Amino acid sequence: MQGKKFISPGAWFSINYPSDWNEFEDGEGSFLFYNPDVWTGNFRISAFKGNAGYGKEAIRLELKENDSASLVKIGQLDCAYSKEMFQEDGTYYTSHLWITGIDNIAFECSFTVPKGGAVKEAEEVIATLEIRKEDQKYPAELIPIRLSEIYLVNESYEWTVSMVKQELKKDFQGVEEDLEKLQQVIDSGKIGPKKKEEWMAIGITICAILANEIDGMEWMTLIDGNREAPLLRYKDRTIDPMKLTWSRVKAGEPCNVVEEYKKCLD
Repeated sequence: MQGKKFISPGAWFSINYPSDWNEFEDGEGSFLFYNPDVWTGNFRISAFKGNAGYGKEAIRLELKENDSASLVKIGQLDCAYSKEMFQEDGTYYTSHLWITGIDNIAFECSFTVPKGGAVKEAEEVIATLEIRKEDQKYPAELIPIRLSEIYLVNESYEWTVSMVKQELKKDFQGVEEDLEKLQQVIDSGKIGPKKKEEWMAIGITICAILANEIDGMEWMTLIDGNREAPLLRYKDRTIDPMKLTWSRVKAGEPCNVVEEYKKCLD
């Protein structure tokens, strides 16, 4: 399946999902996807780690304990499949459930659709499911920004706005002119050279201003070894918030946010 790729936080597993689906907020440990424009169903996936063989054991247990479950094959994966009907606000829905597993990871996938709705989309997603082995090195990948990185971008921006207001008693609107205010705070020495999280927040805020001001800037998530971080993609290049600020400070170099901003536009 073409479309978008999702790699779970912690890089346990990956799936490909339709281009017109987005990720939405769900319960902890569960990832929810659906088409926000034309709703065809809610797809959820959760992963659970266990000992060696846990994945196959989860399928066996589901088949044993759930009388309505049957063994089906989706792509290369054996799955324990069942479904149930329910009614909500006068409308009937069908919830399709697949329990599957690979090595030491078990997966619970569900697709809730209007009664009679097709399940093909969900089956195509499940067929792309892969685990990422801990002892294997994977090439760096850029994927559509995940909710976890959206939250980080928002928190970083809000922290910067609050800090500028507190230090300078001035508003911060997220526009290019605000970079001068940010530089004033940096020049005051308020942020120590070892405050990595705070420098990272400033780097993310510079990128947020770029995204506000320049058409075509797109937030992505970088997965590179243990690093999972938000980046901007612009045309054929990427802009890494870490390199705008923290990498410079760590190397003992001065940080000029106006200059860094302008370099991103060259």
